[in-house]
Amino acid sequence: MKVSRSHFKDLLILEPRVFEDKRGYFMESFNTNTFQEGTKQSINFVQDNESYSSYGIVRGIHFQKPPHDQAKLARVILGEVLDVIVDLRSESPSFGKHMSIVLSEKNKKQIFIPSGFGHGFTILSQNAIFAYKVNQYHAPEFDSGIRWDDPELAIDWKIPDTKVILSHKDKNLQSFENYRKNPCF
Repeated sequence: MKVSRSHFKDLLILEPRVFEDKRGYFMESFNTNTFQEGTKQSINFVQDNESYSSYGIVRGIHFQKPPHDQAKLARVILGEVLDVIVDLRSESPSFGKHMSIVLSEKNKKQIFIPSGFGHGFTILSQNAIFAYKVNQYHAPEFDSGIRWDDPELAIDWKIPDTKVILSHKDKNLQSFENYRKNPCF
């Protein structure tokens, strides 16, 4: 597995070894020992999540507040998504900054998102299956998030605003300005 560092501390891009031949391919999508050796991080993932979505759906920007904050290892099984990460750690030099990366069934890249980051994604292909592991169980009462279209963050989601499809929950998330007044990380 190739591990690349991002410009955010502890946020990593992982590229598994893929063995392809005329029958298809094989890859090891996760191995605790390989992960810990490559990332220098010890983690215990406790839950796997998967979502199926269509073009234009935006999910996020989500996070769970402490003490149920989550680290994630995300990948795409089918299709292509734009994965967006926002640094929500108030003491971080990159607080309020974001980055995005295309994850797809073709590039097989994975992203390790440590606790303290908001996370969202949009579907760039007709359909996509997005999968991620987390190190804390889902705790709905600790769910939080920031609006996908927050003007201060100015995220380019790579799709027209007129094509964006949101859940009721995501339509009502807080602004980054509101989060900044009372950060939880």
